[in-house]
Amino acid sequence: MKIGRYEILDEIGQGAMGTVYRARDPLIERTVAIKTVPIAQLQQEGADAESRFLREAQSAGRLSHPNIVTIYDVGEADGLAYIAMEYLPGATLRHLMNKGPMPLDLALETATQMAEALAFAHEHGVIHRDIKPANVVVTGRHGRIKLTDFGIAHLVNSDHTHAGQMLGSPRYMSPEQAMGREVDGRSDIFSLGAVLYEMLTGRYAFDGDSLPTIVYRVVNETPVPAASLRPQLPAALAALLGRMLNKNPATRPDARALASAFQALTVTPPPPLLPAPPPSNRVSRLLRVLAFGTPVGVFLLIGVGIIVIQHFLGPPGQATTPAVVARPAARPPQAAPAALPPLADMRSPPDLEADAYLAGLDKKQVELRIKRTELLLKYTRQHPDVVQIDRQLERLQVERRRHLRQREKNREG
Repeated sequence: MKIGRYEILDEIGQGAMGTVYRARDPLIERTVAIKTVPIAQLQQEGADAESRFLREAQSAGRLSHPNIVTIYDVGEADGLAYIAMEYLPGATLRHLMNKGPMPLDLALETATQMAEALAFAHEHGVIHRDIKPANVVVTGRHGRIKLTDFGIAHLVNSDHTHAGQMLGSPRYMSPEQAMGREVDGRSDIFSLGAVLYEMLTGRYAFDGDSLPTIVYRVVNETPVPAASLRPQLPAALAALLGRMLNKNPATRPDARALASAFQALTVTPPPPLLPAPPPSNRVSRLLRVLAFGTPVGVFLLIGVGIIVIQHFLGPPGQATTPAVVARPAARPPQAAPAALPPLADMRSPPDLEADAYLAGLDKKQVELRIKRTELLLKYTRQHPDVVQIDRQLERLQVERRRHLRQREKNREG
């Protein structure tokens, strides 16, 4: 079966004015939805019914928005008027709402996307006029909302108005629409309020056993406050919903302000705080090494710095000893003194600066004192290695004093 150039794949369902098919466009290999209605049926419903059906494509085809179904083509073929539009796999909002009240964040997100779609349409002079759950498709992994079926939408500046006709679904239509009066974008806001009320409470805002009863309640009665049916409802949202369902159109917010208000009410909960994973053994060992090694390294640097300063910086007016000089063979040491004199007391007189043997003794003392400081950071003074270094230092000091005395005697002789 074909309608125009479109190959019909299967029937999707019955729309407000005709049958909807899933079809294939052979020109661009694209799956589309085809909405059809017999031209004879349109003519029976009124002289302007055929032009009104075609005006749906004219209205919706002007709207390119992520939350509005895309219209591809419109035409007539084989006694049918048809509109080819974007095929939307997914469930309708009606299907989701039949399961009961929706979670607050999901209801807010759905209403926000619907409000953004209506704001875009209203800003382009298009009123939907039939906002209801069956005309909202939830598609895609992230729950993208698409408004469909602008079949009774009309251009605000069009001369073809429908005053005196009750178009739309009774439970969701605005009071002015139910009374057959002229409507504008604020009528869509009332309808969205009725849909949101049902999403939050699981109950119709306006219900009854017959069409006259429903219409009477839409025009004259205020629904039970949503907060009384869902006590945890935020007060700001309840107040906003009350403004949307106000009988006076002037009191309702416009679609753009409504979308902003919904966004302000949408609170994203912070991500849960997850416990930090335990560090690996390797990291733990590294932390222990750093915890112990850092203070040890600091003390070592301080000790080395003190020794170097003591060795290379003498009292004011005193010269320093060359740092690197070859050391001759050591001579047998004499008896060691009981205590270690400070390094400042072991400086060579200025006239002995060129004494290579003396310079070698001084260098060896510096090396031993550095090693002694390193050992003391780990052990006590009673440790055998520390005791051994102390003995070597004592011998070096004895040898240094003996050498200096010998030099003095040589000079005096």
